[in-house]
Amino acid sequence: MTVEYSRNRRRILALFLPFLSSERIIRNSAGALDRTNMRPFALVEKSRGALILAALDRQAQEHGLHVAMSLADARARVPELLIFDHDEDADEQLLAKLAEACERYTPMVALHLPQSLILDVSGCVHLFGNERTLVQDIEDRFDGAGLSVQWALAGTVDAALALARFGLKEGAETQLPVGALDMNERTHKALERAGLYHIGDLASRARAPLAARFGAELVLKLERLLGQEDRPVNPKRKIAAIIVDRRFAEPMGHIDTALLCLHELFIEAAQMLEEREQGARRIKMQLFRCDGHIANLAIETGAPTREDKLFRRLLNERIDALNDPLDPGFGYDLVRLSVAATEPLSAKQTDISGERDKASDEAALLSQLSIRLGRQDVKRFEPANSYIPEHSLHARAALDYKGAVIWDQPKSGAPPVRPLFLFDPPQHIKVMAEVPDGPPRRFIWKHDTYNVTRAEGPERIASTWWRKRQGHLPGKAGLTRDYYRVEDSEGRRYWLFRYGLYGTEKAQPDWYIHGSFA
Repeated sequence: MTVEYSRNRRRILALFLPFLSSERIIRNSAGALDRTNMRPFALVEKSRGALILAALDRQAQEHGLHVAMSLADARARVPELLIFDHDEDADEQLLAKLAEACERYTPMVALHLPQSLILDVSGCVHLFGNERTLVQDIEDRFDGAGLSVQWALAGTVDAALALARFGLKEGAETQLPVGALDMNERTHKALERAGLYHIGDLASRARAPLAARFGAELVLKLERLLGQEDRPVNPKRKIAAIIVDRRFAEPMGHIDTALLCLHELFIEAAQMLEEREQGARRIKMQLFRCDGHIANLAIETGAPTREDKLFRRLLNERIDALNDPLDPGFGYDLVRLSVAATEPLSAKQTDISGERDKASDEAALLSQLSIRLGRQDVKRFEPANSYIPEHSLHARAALDYKGAVIWDQPKSGAPPVRPLFLFDPPQHIKVMAEVPDGPPRRFIWKHDTYNVTRAEGPERIASTWWRKRQGHLPGKAGLTRDYYRVEDSEGRRYWLFRYGLYGTEKAQPDWYIHGSFA
């Protein structure tokens, strides 16, 4: 049945895979199982201490077996039945891969576990000519992958899913059994006892009595099946701000041609971004191979950009960093570029002197290094709201940098307040001082003795009140710290602190070296 496409109404395509689990077993058997001469088999799982059938292959179903039947009853009916363990996670992973492959038809693809896919093809059908051509292409690809599929088109999600599940086409909603409502077994039996076997038996009845007798949920599901109520499609992937693609009648077999196509797509997307006064921060690319394989690429920039030269440089860097090189196989028939994240980017006046934009150069360098070394391996420091030195800054991925960072600056000509290098954790030292609460005069660190010629301090840093408790190790006890900047007889400078106030917090405070100045 062919339904002509309309741009003014919503079109939902549901795909139901009745033998997903069993056909996954056949696909993974690498030829060990053959559909033509194999014995019937089923997948089983434990339920209340007994083994029951969770999924069947086509032959087992033709022998009269059904899901939820006990294994003992199934073996009594079909003694030669083969048994495999049911793996729901493996089924979900296969369904997710199929959903990704269906993104060639529309970006609005959602999973409906355990055996269905939902495709919102509104506005996409014209790319394939008509709905029948689109569906035929899906059937051919699924059949080539060794998977059976039942499909249905409707104006709402629930109607399409129910029609596909029961092997009906659009317009046959009233012929659906009441089991299509997916209510509990008790409700289904109550409907059948009342003589209501099909959706058509319920469609003509007043909603209030139905809700009073069977619950408001039944009325809601009924109206969804009849197209009187709808619910949104929650796609597996978040829809990007901008999506551009190229489809090819003859697959491309060269990587360079595919990369050139991606560059042209970015230029097209950059024009859209310019109209919106935005720049790209995260770009995703998909290369759809004609055999169903999809190569996914992604690049992230340190600042919003519309510069095509930067995109090409980062794309080449991403290609070089791949563990598995791109393999066009029999060729790519669809290339798609999505701008997944954007930020405002207004046009600005360049420097009249012709000097390079240092901020842009820095962002480009960070982007390139992050692609080459890994996103989490290129970091930059940002100040944190804490007076405790080891908590006063944190490192985050350089690509997460949002704006200018303001650091405390020493006065002009003054020595640095904090050392460039901090020890983590602070290292214990032995200190000799003229008085217990005075500055250090000599300290022993790693079996070496250092004579202090100059000392400045103390800089007192109190512990945070919610961590103030007795203890002996920094970071685990909330004691007061008295910091000193010291210089030894050879001109080396260190940052020491006494841990605990003498006499009030601790009888004999410990000393630590926390860092060294350059």
